[in-house]
Amino acid sequence: MRPECAEAFARWQDATSAIIGGFPGFIDQKVIPPSPPAQDDWVIVQRFTATETALAWLRSPQRLQRVEDVAPMLIGRDDVHIVDDADAGVLPAPVSAVISTRIKPGQEDAYRAWERRIAAAQLRAPGFQGYRLEPPTPGVQDDWLAIVRFDSEANLQAWLDSPERRKLIEEADAFTEEFHARIARTGFDQWFSSAATGRAAIPAWKQNMIVVLMLYPIVFLFGTFVATPLLLNRLHLPFAISLFIGNFVSVVLLSYLVPWTSNRFTWWLQPSSRTAGRIEVGGTLLLIALYIL
Repeated sequence: MRPECAEAFARWQDATSAIIGGFPGFIDQKVIPPSPPAQDDWVIVQRFTATETALAWLRSPQRLQRVEDVAPMLIGRDDVHIVDDADAGVLPAPVSAVISTRIKPGQEDAYRAWERRIAAAQLRAPGFQGYRLEPPTPGVQDDWLAIVRFDSEANLQAWLDSPERRKLIEEADAFTEEFHARIARTGFDQWFSSAATGRAAIPAWKQNMIVVLMLYPIVFLFGTFVATPLLLNRLHLPFAISLFIGNFVSVVLLSYLVPWTSNRFTWWLQPSSRTAGRIEVGGTLLLIALYIL
């Protein structure tokens, strides 16, 4: 996005969100702002009930008009990629890199051979958890899309900056036209890094239940033993400032407690398919019992 178009883009995004909200098959949307230097672009993740409904939106007159309106605000072109969540492999996550590559005509075999080499190199990288390759979709997505997942953003960034990967990227110049790498961050996923490779992504409702399990006692204990007797009664701080301090402390503590707790609830967060039903019911009842306690 052109820097001077930030306000205009925000208005464009609000109007587009209102249109897509009523489109058949639309589920939800997340707008991820830039995070330089790793990610200079805005990333918009839109979820639909099926590939067909996603394609219908991408090809609809409403969207094509929105794309035409936003074109003057863009630097270069917008990239559109379709990922089927039902496919095997790794899904986008806060510690995933989404890499799009446009291949020169007739160089597909050379790209596939190179892709096998870089995939093998990734397996040796510390923290590597999974990899997935999506071919182009005619008429919608011209690029090859690779999704690479690591157990932490530090390990992901170490791989992206590694000399071995840079050498491989240089070798690919002979058969690539364009290459883009972006890091996508969403939701509470940064606190749930124990996702089991090859299993489905952790449902948002389970993440929310774990966060609430840790958030409530933090807020209650901080308010009872710190905020009320010390910040409000002794230091006479305004309630707004006391509340801000409480929020700050809560988020810092959650960044340690939620990963610790999620590691101990992996059996419930990502159960095996054979016993998923019983485990989900049992785990949910256990969480409710802990709430009551």
